[in-house]
Parts: sequence; C-alpha cells; structure tokens
Amino acid sequence: MPDKRKVSPVKDFFAGGFGGMCLILAGHPLDTIKVRLQTMPKPGPGELPRYTGTFDCAKKTIVREGFLGLYKGMAAPLTGVTPMFAVCFLGFGIGKKIQQKHPEEELTLPQLFLAGMLSGVFTTAIMAPGERIKCLLQVQQAHADHGGGKARFAGPVDCAKQLYREGGIRSIYKGTAATLLRDVPASGMYFASYEWLQRVLTPAGKSRSDLSVKVTLFAGGMAGIFNWLVAIPPDVLKSRLQ
Repeated sequence: MPDKRKVSPVKDFFAGGFGGMCLILAGHPLDTIKVRLQTMPKPGPGELPRYTGTFDCAKKTIVREGFLGLYKGMAAPLTGVTPMFAVCFLGFGIGKKIQQKHPEEELTLPQLFLAGMLSGVFTTAIMAPGERIKCLLQVQQAHADHGGGKARFAGPVDCAKQLYREGGIRSIYKGTAATLLRDVPASGMYFASYEWLQRVLTPAGKSRSDLSVKVTLFAGGMAGIFNWLVAIPPDVLKSRLQ
C-alpha cells in the first residue's frame, strides 16, 4: 500500500534541521579528510605526496593537530546546518506540492528527482558561504605545517571578516556556481533514491510508516551513497575553487 500522507513543508523544515545537525556531528571528520585530500598540492619531482590516502591523512591530522583537528571548521556548517537542511527539506516539500494535483497523489521518481533538485537550489544561498569558510579552515593548518608558517584564520568569524575585507561579499560567495552544480543534481538523486528504496522495502499491504528504524537507516545510507556518486566530481572542483 503506498504511503499517501499529505505533504507538510513545515514538518519537513523541522525534520531537516534536526537531521542536518546529526549529519554534521557524525560526518565532519570524514569531510575534513575529504577536503584535505582534494586540495593537497601535486608533489614535485622526487617528492612524496602529502597524504597517501584516507587513513594516512587521518593519522597525520591526529598526530599533528590532535583528534579535534578532524573537527576543524565545524562551527561554520554547524551554525548554518539547521537552516540549510531545514530549507532543503522545505524546498523538497514545496517541490512535491507544486507537482501534486491533489494531496494524496504519489509522485513518480522523475517528479521526486525534480523536487529534490529544487531543494538544492534553495540551499545554495546558505550553503556556499559556509562551505567556503569550512574548506579554508580545514586546509589552513596542513598548508601552514607544510610551508612552515602560521595559520591564517583564528576561526570562522575571523575567516569571514578577512574574506569580506579582502573581496567583499563576492569573496565570501566564491564557488557558488560549483556548489550549485554539485547540490542540484545530487539533491535530486538523494531524494529520488531514498523514496524509491522506501517503496521497494515496504512490504505489500503496509505503509512506509511501518518500516523499522534499521530499514529507514539503510535507505538513508544508500541514498547518501547515490548522492555522493553524483556529487563528488563537482565537489572536487568546488573545494579547489574555494
């Protein structure tokens, strides 16, 4: 039995905000490693790469900066994650509502993909400045250690101030086009794959509200994998631009 609950953008708003906070707290260490691997300089002739892989990057970060080094730059996305994810889910809810002829209509997967893409457009205005600050804070210590200098920014607020002083609002929003290129299709893929998996995993005669927490987590995890399969190429460009 399909789940024909009425779309509620307000519920999507609050659910997205809470889910976003959990995502940042759980995933930021891996995000730090990802950004450092994406932005490390190409080794010169006869030089070894700064990091040989994920585990080497994690090990060197912990040895040089302590375990909290993996959480560098977390304040910026954590501050913006509640409104960002809330707006993301709100945009998805609005995208669904625009396409529904009546509240009980079940949308097709292409329609869900389009609704998810709209959510990516909604989040970019919030996401781009936070991503710019986060990336700079995540890589500055590694660059300082490699070059023998000092870290440039004291924290997210100092980073934002310096960027604004040097280039105005355009400097803070540098990489917005790449963020949009990443988040629009990736958000569409995430929501479409998540809804599809929930439909596939729902037993006949049941609704999606009957799914267990484990099944819901599995669907969310797999949707996250599909999301990043689409997002990684533009994300590399975004990290290097920012």
